Amino acid sequence: MGVQYYNPACMKPASFDYLAPRSLEEALDYLAEHGYEAKVLAGGQSLVPAMNFRLARPAVLVDINPLSELDYLEETDHRLRIGTLVRHSTFEKPVCQGPTGRLLAMAARHVGHWPIRVRGTFGGSLAHADPAAEWCVIARLLDADLVTRSSSGGRHIPAEMFFQTVFTTALEPDELLLEARLPLLSSDTKVGFQQFSRRAGDFALAMVAVAFQIEEGKVMNPRIALGGVSDRPLRAPEAEQMIEGADPGDPSFRAAAETAAREIEAIGDIHGSASYRRDLVRALTRRAFEQAITIS
Repeated sequence: MGVQYYNPACMKPASFDYLAPRSLEEALDYLAEHGYEAKVLAGGQSLVPAMNFRLARPAVLVDINPLSELDYLEETDHRLRIGTLVRHSTFEKPVCQGPTGRLLAMAARHVGHWPIRVRGTFGGSLAHADPAAEWCVIARLLDADLVTRSSSGGRHIPAEMFFQTVFTTALEPDELLLEARLPLLSSDTKVGFQQFSRRAGDFALAMVAVAFQIEEGKVMNPRIALGGVSDRPLRAPEAEQMIEGADPGDPSFRAAAETAAREIEAIGDIHGSASYRRDLVRALTRRAFEQAITIS
C-alpha cells in the first residue's frame, strides 16, 4: 500500500488582496472595480472553507463586517426587513411576534452548529445559494423580496428569480445583497418546518417548509417549499393546488406529500439517490403539516 503524504498547501487559500471598506459606498466601489475577481466576506462560514480547499480563489476579498448599517431587523409595512449581516443565532428565538418569527426560529435550530450560527449571516446564506440552506427555503416559501445595490443603482429581486442553480444567483458581480424582506404572516397562519440530516448540523438531504390557513374548516392559501432535493429551493405547486380547500388532517396531508414527492425532479448523489430524496420529501411534507397543526 502506498504512503499518503499530507500537503499543507491544500488547506491554505491562494493569495488574495484583503479590503475592509469603511462605508457601503466604498464597498460598492470595490465591487465595481474588481467585478468577478472579488468575493464578499460576511460570515465566511461557507466561503473560507471553500478558499482553504482552493475551490474558491478570489483575487480580492471585500470584508463587509465593519458595515454595521447592514446589521438590523425592522418591521415596516407588514414586512420584516432583515439586513444582510444579521447572524443566524439571532433567529433562535422569535425576532417578531406571530408565525413569521416562529417559522424563522424553527429553521434556525437546524442551521449548522453553534459556531456557524454565531458567525454566519442571513444575507450571506442567501447569496451563497446552497440548495440545502434553510434561509433559501424560507425565502422561497414566503416569496421574499431581495434588495440589492451596486454603484449604479438598486434592484428588487423576487426569491423565485434570485436562486438560479447551485451556488448561483441573479446577483451581478458588482452587486451586494442589502436585505431580505419577508411578509409578516397573519396571526391565523400555521407554519411547519422539517429537515433530515445524517447527523445534527450536517447538510440536509431534504427539508420542507409549509404555511397555510384554515378557513371554515378548510386548508387555504397553502405554501410548500422544498430544499436539498434539487439545484435550488423549490415550491411544490401541484401539491399546493391539491390541498387547497381540503379538510385538514392525515388523509389530505398524506395526499399532498405524495403529490410533492411525485412532482419534483430530485437529484441523486453519494449521499442519497433521487428516489431516496423523494421518499424524504413524502415523509417530511406530511410531518411539516402535522407540526403546523399541532404547534401553530
